[in-house]
Amino acid sequence: MLERVRPGVYVDRSAWAALAPWDRYLVRVHAFALSHPGAVFCLESAAALQRLPLFGEPRDIHVFDHRRTRSRRFGDVLVHTGADGLRIVGDGPYTTSSDATAVDLARVLPPAFALAVVDAVLRQAGSTLSATDLRDLGRSQATRRGRARLEWAASRADAAAESAGESVSRAVIEWLGFPEAELQQPFVSGSVEDRVDFLWRRWWIIGESDGYAKYSASGDDPMSALRREKTREDRLRRHVGGFARWDWSDVMRVDPLQNALLAAGLPQVFSPQPGLLATLRSNPRSR
Repeated sequence: MLERVRPGVYVDRSAWAALAPWDRYLVRVHAFALSHPGAVFCLESAAALQRLPLFGEPRDIHVFDHRRTRSRRFGDVLVHTGADGLRIVGDGPYTTSSDATAVDLARVLPPAFALAVVDAVLRQAGSTLSATDLRDLGRSQATRRGRARLEWAASRADAAAESAGESVSRAVIEWLGFPEAELQQPFVSGSVEDRVDFLWRRWWIIGESDGYAKYSASGDDPMSALRREKTREDRLRRHVGGFARWDWSDVMRVDPLQNALLAAGLPQVFSPQPGLLATLRSNPRSR
């Protein structure tokens, strides 16, 4: 059985159903590129091609056309225009540059998701791009839409965050009123060095944001990976007074993350920000 992705483009239905939402979206973008080889993708469509974080399956395909005088919608395709010159990269499919993609998304995504995209772009770019560069790019653009959201994300961006889960956790930890942590700090036990996602040095508390990759090392079955992670956690616990672990679901539900940090002994030093925490409830740009 086949699944129609776009006119003239079909995929195996069972394979399509097995894809994660963000991978289904990437297939949709490639399907559009097949019939529009000169298209320049932007926003979530550029992010998908650049392997930046996506949250759910974005509703629309986004393309940029500087020749137009106004943006237009054609079904699930949004054609954007603008007065700002954008750098185009790639040899097909074409996209806006990663810094422009990050700035565009930081203006429109819920703020925790915007932070994850900005962190990821800085991580990919290494030393060639900084948060200041992204802030300066945003300030140079004519549009003022979402500028405060962009400034918020750029002021907190950190390439040391190794996953979208860590980035969103950073935002939620701040909004819950907990102090800022150091990222990716090393602990040495004999000849073994372990890096931890979060360290609150003043209270000597470790935080670990779990993702599938931690339990899916190449060549390992899930039980072996879990045993290896348990051994690692035991090593780390010998160094500190408190240890908190959480996963993506805990972050998105907020209370489980809060409870894990409080149980580890971390104090809430600021008032929670319920308005910002409420932005986690939905991403209006995704299905």
